[in-house]
Amino acid sequence: MPRQFDVIVERDADGWLVASVPALPGCHTQAKSLDKLMVRIREAAELCMAAEGREASDLEFVGIQRMIVEA
Repeated sequence: MPRQFDVIVERDADGWLVASVPALPGCHTQAKSLDKLMVRIREAAELCMAAEGREASDLEFVGIQRMIVEA
């Protein structure tokens, strides 16, 4: 059954896009392009759903993407 998640997208100080899914703790990834980022965060979400001491970086808020993941 497909599930819908909000995805937070930010840009770090080195220009990488960083995505996280607040509804799935620990579900995050990074990429240089938004297209690649969305592919990777979908894969990460699928893995987090199956499996259910670094300092924070300065991240620039970019936006929220909505996706549907087949469960």
